[in-house]
Formats: sequence, structure tokens, C-alpha cells
Amino acid sequence: MTARAVETHEADEEGSRGEFAIVIGLEVHVQLETDTKVFCGCATEPTNEPNTNVCPTCLGLPGALPVLNEAAVEAALKLGQAIDAEVPDRTRFHRKNYYYPDLPKNFQITQYDAPICSDGEIEVRVGGDSREIGITRAHLEEDPGSLGHARGGRRTSIDAAEYTLVDYNRAGVPLMEIVTEPDFRDPAEARAFLSKLESVLEYLGIFDAGRDGSLRVDANISMVPADDVAAGDSISADVLAAANRTEVKNISSHKGAQRALAYEVTRQRNALERGREIAQETRHWDESRGVTVSMRTKEAEADYRYFAEADLPPLEVAELAAEIEIPELPEARRERFGSEYGLGREAASKLTSTKAVADFYEDLTTEFDPGVAATWVADELLGELNYRDMAIEDVVGRLDEFRRLIELVDQDEITETNATTVLREMLDAGDDPATVIEREGMGKADDDEVTAAVEAAISENPEAVVDYENGEDGALNYLMGQVMDKTGGSADPGSVNGMLRERLDG
Repeated sequence: MTARAVETHEADEEGSRGEFAIVIGLEVHVQLETDTKVFCGCATEPTNEPNTNVCPTCLGLPGALPVLNEAAVEAALKLGQAIDAEVPDRTRFHRKNYYYPDLPKNFQITQYDAPICSDGEIEVRVGGDSREIGITRAHLEEDPGSLGHARGGRRTSIDAAEYTLVDYNRAGVPLMEIVTEPDFRDPAEARAFLSKLESVLEYLGIFDAGRDGSLRVDANISMVPADDVAAGDSISADVLAAANRTEVKNISSHKGAQRALAYEVTRQRNALERGREIAQETRHWDESRGVTVSMRTKEAEADYRYFAEADLPPLEVAELAAEIEIPELPEARRERFGSEYGLGREAASKLTSTKAVADFYEDLTTEFDPGVAATWVADELLGELNYRDMAIEDVVGRLDEFRRLIELVDQDEITETNATTVLREMLDAGDDPATVIEREGMGKADDDEVTAAVEAAISENPEAVVDYENGEDGALNYLMGQVMDKTGGSADPGSVNGMLRERLDG
């Protein structure tokens, strides 16, 4: 782990506890992409009809027995390999006992003392600083159902609800809980980690970020005396045990995690400044209001009364793990894009941000210069999508249209300037490039039209001609602008520049 300065806060008011360091650990719950649930044959495909993808097993009815989904096990082992985790020869399941409306059996089948993966790590980069985040464990379990809090017939926050609706369609969807070490010292690091983790999961083909509720985060945060942080940011188990930990639930996005943790940092600091104790509790993140709300006191491990799941035998995974192969991961692909296509780190990082982006770019390199393709995908397409709060997955069915637009530029049938305008129209109006070009008259101007525009620009702007003859650099740019305006931006800027120079210097 890279040593760096620990963010601290010095309290000056009476009752102050001095300087504090932020300690954050995450529990990330990831729905694995399988056709059926983890212990039964019910479909995992989302539906708007509540309580329809259910059966006696996922509803916990008497006499129903679980049968383990092999695809879920394989997905977990892929992640273990990707994070360089240890995989045991044998793993097993336990029952985690607690009552909550979305848990129909009153217990959850999960893994306790023999997780399928342990002791892994993921490298994250924040700014120019790269560091390893330890993964304590990653284990398989079943997802509970989903709750919808309502008031007056409308969805609302949990603290304002009059009643709660329960949908068991999600109950039994295969879930992988990924538990980190308390290695984060800033909310921004947690956000960067979640982004990197989601990218790895997507590259492995075991996760669909577009599925509602597919990634949910519980964040544990403590404030500890800064003097107790040793070199390299390490903190002893005794110090962590002495600091009351707050768990924040209901976080469903990278940005939400950063916002929730930033709020908790401020809340806990303010309490410590006033000499108050931080309660060990579970808090709910209210996304709409940007605050956390107390839910209940934090459960201890003993409260769950774990015991072995008698209906599922121990699982031998060593042989299966040895057969698992994983695809090229984002970091390796980024490095290859740099060496194979001559891309800089920033461009390569953009182009490997998601598997869909990387696949589209690499497909384009078979037809176009890699540098040209990189500019169009990393700067033009992703830039316009980001401006509209969209991702490439939102336009995946239109990638051939974007390919055609690049082809038109490459074949000199449209200028780069007009192509950018066409791209914007394609995204805003939903039209294909040919339709936009025809409607807006953006086809490339022929030589006669450009020549006429050059002559007109020179004759109509004698002052600019004199300025050019006197060596003023801006004069040529002004005349070029006049030509481009007269041709509706359809003239090639390089050709216009050459024609103006030839005419003015002749």
C-alpha cells in the first residue's frame, strides 16, 4: 500500500478530541449475472410484475430444498482469480438468522467461516496516486427481496413512510458480497474503488450494471485519533475496535457512496468536536435529501446465530477453480492499448473504461487509423455521451451508425467540423448520419463552391487582406472563418487555408 498523508481534522472548540483520521471499509453486494436464482430454477430476469418470479424454495415454504446454481459458483471463482484471491479446497454455506420483511425464511443462506474467496486486492488510482485495497473476503449468498416504502400511494423515504411493500422477485438472486479491509482514508477513494470493481466485474461477464439494484453498498466509517495511524496508513485492530463504527446502508451508486461518506465524515466530526460519543449504529442513506438517518443499533456477529446449512453439503471447488479462465481485464487491456496502438495513458484509460467502449474502439481499429479512431471514440463520442449523462450502453444498437459517420470523414465526404455537428444531431434527434447530412445540407462543398467562397471572402474583406499582407496572423483565420461560414462549414479547412494563401501570396 502506498504511504501518503492521512486526512485529519483538528477541533478547536472546548471538548475537542484533537485530530481525527477517517477509516472506511466497504461491503459491496453484487448481483451475479445468471439465468436462474442461486438455489432454485426461478428466472432472474427483472419484471415489473411483483411476486411472479417466485417458487416454494425462494419463498422459504416448508419442505422446499435448495439446489446450488453452478453458474453462480463459476462467476464467484472468476472474480477470485481477477482479484488474486485465495480459493479454498472446500467451502460451505451457513444460515444467517434474522427477521426482516424481505427475508421470507427468516434466515439467509450465506457463507460464514469458509468463504469461496479471501485475501485478494484491487489496485485503484485517485489522481496520480495508485494503491492497493485489500479484499478480506468475497462470499456467495442469496439476495433478499426488495422493499418499497410508501406514503399516500407514492414512494417515499423510509423515515416518512406509512407502510412498506414487499416484492420477492429478487429473493434468491445470486449475490456476491465483497468485503474490503478498512483501507480507505477518503470518500473519493471509495468512489474510485467502486468504479474499478464494477469495471472488473463487467469485463468478467458476470455483472450487468444496467440492472436495477445490481450493485448495493454498505459503508462502514469510523473516526480514529490521527496519532494512532501508523506508517503506511496502517491501523491496529485494537484501535479499530475502540472506535465505534457506523454502518451506512442504501447506497446504490459510486457518486452516492462518496456523498454519503462525506456527509458522515462531517456529522461525526461535528459530534466529536462537541465531546459526544459516536453511536455504533446502522444508518440509512437518504439519496434525495443527501443525509443519513438512524435506523437501529448495529448488530453484532453473535446476533445472527450462524449455524451450518444442513440442506447443502460442503462444496469442493479446487478442481473447478483450476479450470476457470478469465478474459483480459481492464488494466491489462489499457496497457496493451498503449503498446499496440501507441495511445497515451489518458486516452487508453478512457477507451478501456467499460468493455463495450473497448470492444467498439478495437473493432474500429480494423478499418481506421488507431489514433483517428481513438479521437472519435474517446473525445467525440464519449464526450457527447457524458454531456447528456449517457453511456455507450445506451446507444449500443447504433454503433454501426457512428462507424458510418467516421467512414464519411475518412472518405472526405464530410468535414470533421460538420461531423461533430452531425454526431450531436444523431444523439439528440435519433437520426442516422445520412438523414442529418441531407436535412442540414452538410455534404462536403465541391471545388467550385469553395473557390467562389474564397474569392468572395477576399473581395468583401479588404481590411483583412491588408492585415494579412502586414503579417498579422489573425487575418488569415478571420478569412478562413468567412469561407467556412459561406460554405456552411462544409469546406475542408486545410484546403481553404491553402487556397487563401495561394490567392493572397500570388
